[in-house]
Amino acid sequence: MAYGKSIELFLANGTADSLIIAELSNWNGKAIKIPRIEVMECKRSDIKEPGVYFLFCKEEDNSDSVYIGESENVKERLVQHIRDYSAEKEKYYWTTAVIFIGRDLNKAHIRYLEDKLVTEAKSAKRYTVLTKNTYSKTVLKESQIATMDEFIDNIKILINTLGYKVLEPMVINDTSAKADDEKLHMSAGNARAEGMVTIEGFVLLAGAIINEKVSEKSLTQSAIALRKKIFDSGKVHNLTTTEDILFSSSSAAADFVTGYSVSGPMTWKNAAGKTLKEIESEASNEERPVH
Repeated sequence: MAYGKSIELFLANGTADSLIIAELSNWNGKAIKIPRIEVMECKRSDIKEPGVYFLFCKEEDNSDSVYIGESENVKERLVQHIRDYSAEKEKYYWTTAVIFIGRDLNKAHIRYLEDKLVTEAKSAKRYTVLTKNTYSKTVLKESQIATMDEFIDNIKILINTLGYKVLEPMVINDTSAKADDEKLHMSAGNARAEGMVTIEGFVLLAGAIINEKVSEKSLTQSAIALRKKIFDSGKVHNLTTTEDILFSSSSAAADFVTGYSVSGPMTWKNAAGKTLKEIESEASNEERPVH
């Protein structure tokens, strides 16, 4: 059962574009979001504490990447990142850092956190993870592991609240019958696919078989460009998707699968054969007040 959370956001300099402190009630940790251009001049003592940090970058193709690290003095490490880029020792350019600190964190704790966060970020497949090596064999007592795992759960909440879904899978793995009921299916020619409606849009599930040919007369130029971008990204191998892919709508996902323009609400069906349009129509009718 999920419980409500109370989060306090403090705009340290009075604007959302500057330094933000995010705290969860009844937690001794906190998040500090700081733009790159403010790091050098920041005088706060808390960013000099031990912690883990995320450096968010934009690649030349506009895709998202992130470096996840740890340090016993986070500000000192961020400054080193800036200097390394200036000296051409680092190739990636980050614009924003999100730091997580907490009472009594030590070197073993933050190494454990870094390793687990890198694993979670890679598993989520939202961002390209730039971190190369972590300390995967950090030894902690059972009680410490439990405390750090709870710390990670709170990191997930706060970093998502701050606008970065770096640790959140597009589809939560669920083996229940309810999850199967939520899956939608489509087929067209040789194409076969499964997908799900989510709060972010429509997720095409890994393993979808894609039509090779594209109808340039039927698809919009933006749909053709998106199809090419996804193929070029390596998310499709031998006309089969290798990971979950988020689309803005069910129609965008269906267009990608078929290679021509189709109606997503009419194409995607559940196991009982109902179209997405029928499912959504029934749901909206249930919400109507009875007079």
